[in-house]
Amino acid sequence: MVNRFLFVVSLIILTLSAYASLPPEGLRLALLKYGGGGDWYANPTALSNLSSFCNRELGTELDPDYATVDVGSADLFNYPFVHMTGHGNVVFSDQEADNLRQYLIGGGFLHIDDNYGMDPYVRVAVKKLFPDQQLIELPFDHPVYQQAFAFRNGLPKIHKHDDHPPQGFGIFWEGRLVIFYSFECDLGDGWEDPDVHNDTAEARRNALQMGANLVRYAFTQ
Repeated sequence: MVNRFLFVVSLIILTLSAYASLPPEGLRLALLKYGGGGDWYANPTALSNLSSFCNRELGTELDPDYATVDVGSADLFNYPFVHMTGHGNVVFSDQEADNLRQYLIGGGFLHIDDNYGMDPYVRVAVKKLFPDQQLIELPFDHPVYQQAFAFRNGLPKIHKHDDHPPQGFGIFWEGRLVIFYSFECDLGDGWEDPDVHNDTAEARRNALQMGANLVRYAFTQ
């Protein structure tokens, strides 16, 4: 209860800071640790690089030393932006699903990034969070694509995967986007250090710009 109260207080601060379109100083992005055997720890340099990019391009003051948070932990409520990635299975216990659901409907934001192979497991996990909803594809004119950087054709294509077009899906709660799921895209790989995947400078720039859009959207929607 105390952690949820602090989360509400932090959201009030975020709302006030939204007039400047900036998260408050010292805030950290968080990586979600989940069960099921999937490699939740993939892309270890991604969030640090995204935080630094946002600081440089958006004028934020995010701490590049990102946090790792368990899906069932009360600490989840300390992080208004949480990123989830991996290649394999995702399992939420009943307690974990309830905790994450309460976090999301209370004002939190979850970005799920399929690092290749997560899709069938992500859809089951999301259904456990919101049984009465389905992930819906966002239109290209959705505000998430039109923040600091314009992506008129939706998500950029960073890695080939199955060579399908990238898609951005969402779950809404009372009109607010609470989950954004990037599929056939792999933003997180594009956020990593240049020598990890040897992506082109253009691909990394596109990935970081789209990531910055997500951060800005999460803090100002």
